[in-house]
Amino acid sequence: MRPMAQQSEGAVAGAPWSPGELEAQLAQSLLAIGEAADLDTLGVLRSDVLGPRSRLAGWRKGLGTIAPEQRRTAGAALNAARDELEAALSQRAETLAERQRAAKLAADRLDLTEVRLSQEWSTGHLHLVTQVREELEDVFVGMGYEIAEGPEVESDWNNFTALNVPPDHPARSNQDSFYLDLGDRESFLLRTQTSPVQIRLLERGVLPLYAVAPGRVYRRDTADARHLPVFHQIEGIVIDRGVTFGDLAGTIATFTEAIFGQGTKSRLRPAHFPFTEPSAEFEITCSICGGTGCRTCGGVGWIELGGAGMVHPAVLEHAGIDPEEWSGFAFGFGIDRLAMMRHEIEDIRSFIENDARFLAQF
Repeated sequence: MRPMAQQSEGAVAGAPWSPGELEAQLAQSLLAIGEAADLDTLGVLRSDVLGPRSRLAGWRKGLGTIAPEQRRTAGAALNAARDELEAALSQRAETLAERQRAAKLAADRLDLTEVRLSQEWSTGHLHLVTQVREELEDVFVGMGYEIAEGPEVESDWNNFTALNVPPDHPARSNQDSFYLDLGDRESFLLRTQTSPVQIRLLERGVLPLYAVAPGRVYRRDTADARHLPVFHQIEGIVIDRGVTFGDLAGTIATFTEAIFGQGTKSRLRPAHFPFTEPSAEFEITCSICGGTGCRTCGGVGWIELGGAGMVHPAVLEHAGIDPEEWSGFAFGFGIDRLAMMRHEIEDIRSFIENDARFLAQF
């Protein structure tokens, strides 16, 4: 039955109605409004109870047949009923609209959680890169090094100039570095290496110096199996009297065996870096293919871990240190890439994909 719908013109015309009849029709309409299941149903119901063919509209037309002394009272009663119905319709429309929005949000929601029903719930643990970083720190602390840290936003001086990097070096270009708008053009950038920490340590002037600086660095690299634009490095520096290239080779052999185990094959290849002379790259046998060649090592059987060399005299002079009295070496390598080799991970991008199945293995 359509609430308050006019059943016939003759049933209303000229016929007075009692307050009880109006009250009953109002209660029936309010009940139907409260039970409306959706906005479409409510729209049809609005027409039924307030539209031109509704019983309420028919009663208003019949006011002319009522005696003048009763017309004002009857009209006020009809207006009050109409106001109550309007309020009920508006309130129900808000409720249904909110319910509709909630249903749409629930339908569009992406479930980003992962539940492993075969395992008990457990607390989280450190990321693999963080685990390797902390283990490296322990190794170097055991060798007598201090752990140093520095800001990730660096000056051009600390990141390049003090490290003897010439003004026209490709690393300074916008294609390789992330410069920041913090003042003069190309004065500040996201550090491309942790070597600026070495400059800060040298400027401190406390010698001899044995330190490593782990941290996050940034470069405009395209992500692939071996590269990420944001990755982690650890760099070391030793400044003392009588330090030689042989001390550097022995240090590299010590920490590679500590991380990868006894018998790890490593090699030093001639290279060039502005801040070391002589310079070398150090590599280890690719643990993925065992040296036969794969996509991770680019088919050569070796993985470059980093660069090293004797600290350039110009770097010492920039820090106010006499290169005739003091000498030293520096080295640096990627923590992410080292973790790849140690755990035989084929693609460095696995570290940032947040796949719980991968992360739970370590």
